[in-house]
Amino acid sequence: MDVPPRNRIALPLCLLLLAACATRAPAPATAPPAAAARAPTTTRGQFTIQAVPLDVWNAIGDIVVRTPQAAYDSRSRMLGLYSVRYHGQPLLVVAHALPLSDTVQVLTTQVTAKSPAGAAVDSDVAAALLAILQRELPAEIERVHARQAAADAAEAQKAKPHQPAKKKPRKK
Repeated sequence: MDVPPRNRIALPLCLLLLAACATRAPAPATAPPAAAARAPTTTRGQFTIQAVPLDVWNAIGDIVVRTPQAAYDSRSRMLGLYSVRYHGQPLLVVAHALPLSDTVQVLTTQVTAKSPAGAAVDSDVAAALLAILQRELPAEIERVHARQAAADAAEAQKAKPHQPAKKKPRKK
């Protein structure tokens, strides 16, 4: 049988399209992962504080630095997070603003712990670190404010050189 040249290309193309349209039997259903393997949606010790996120972030760094068995590996001010090791467990401590709503009417920051992959983590170590942060943050935020006010005052003093008093014109 002699196939015209035009159909030599069209026939394989039609067969390919038909093969692509063929329906296949559904894949057998796999069992869902065990509930214990799923990351929790909230973290024990997660808390909120009525403060500006940047102030909270600065204070978290100061607290982590002086907390025994804690150190931070890296930090991101823009993301509001610290990569922390506490008792050898790697954690991300995240401070982010909650949107204002009917229930949140003042600027409020939520502090939570996450795994290095960003999933919620629920462990005794994370809960212990967050308990320390929750206890110490209010006073540390006040220290951050005082330190910033002192730095601003020093900068203002440095920027204004002393000007001699103006001489009064002499009366004739």
